[in-house]
Amino acid sequence: MDQTAAAPAPFASYLALGDSFTEGMCDDLGPDGHYRGWADRVAAALAAERAPAEFRYANLAVRGKLIGQICAEQLAPAVAAGAELVTLAGGLNDVLRPGCEIAEVEAKLGAAVDELLATGATVVLFTSTDPTRRMAGSARLMPAIDRLRAFVREYGRQPRVAVVDLFGARCFDDRRLWAEDRLHLSPEGHRRVAEAVLQALGRPAAFDWREPLPPAAPVAWPAKLRGDLRWLRVHVLPWLGRRLTGRSSGDGRPPKRAELLPYEG
Repeated sequence: MDQTAAAPAPFASYLALGDSFTEGMCDDLGPDGHYRGWADRVAAALAAERAPAEFRYANLAVRGKLIGQICAEQLAPAVAAGAELVTLAGGLNDVLRPGCEIAEVEAKLGAAVDELLATGATVVLFTSTDPTRRMAGSARLMPAIDRLRAFVREYGRQPRVAVVDLFGARCFDDRRLWAEDRLHLSPEGHRRVAEAVLQALGRPAAFDWREPLPPAAPVAWPAKLRGDLRWLRVHVLPWLGRRLTGRSSGDGRPPKRAELLPYEG
């Protein structure tokens, strides 16, 4: 997408699709009791470009969803809604699972993008951050992540597709941009992703979302060890338990904003 052109026209509607990343996991809670998240932050910024009640927003993302579930459960309502802007982030939950068929992930993601583009929408896609500097054992994921990243970047060559390249932003190596589970963004991480999306859509920069945080105080190895053990006990083992039993954290959970309705903040 050409970001050097004149200021783009305001969007009248925005619909977000995806998993926990887009649902907003581990951001601050909003007044409705749901996590806020980068998508809500983008909606607030886009709504401010229009008169009150002239901007509509929906967020169909649900934590734990695989790309096939996103396509099966969220795509048809998104197409029917006909939003002018759609963000689609999915596939990482597939990559995290052993035996991921990356070609199948690419096929489903690509078909979803094609269907959304056919509605006339502008579509925003994402590359994953690099997990290797914050999650032990994640190096095994890199072949699939690299392949999916190349696939997304190639789709970004099409008209009306924008790609937010989080992989190349080294600020996300900093664990302070992540929640305690090291999988979901912290409030600061969500703030930066929202700014990255807005800049990808041609909005003027409010700040440099790639800028590193100030240096953190060093952590003594006993404290680091305690943190790693807590991470394994509180987050990794329950996640493995759900995988072994075929359960998901999103089972039975409805989207937090299922209809494209006026956004009032």
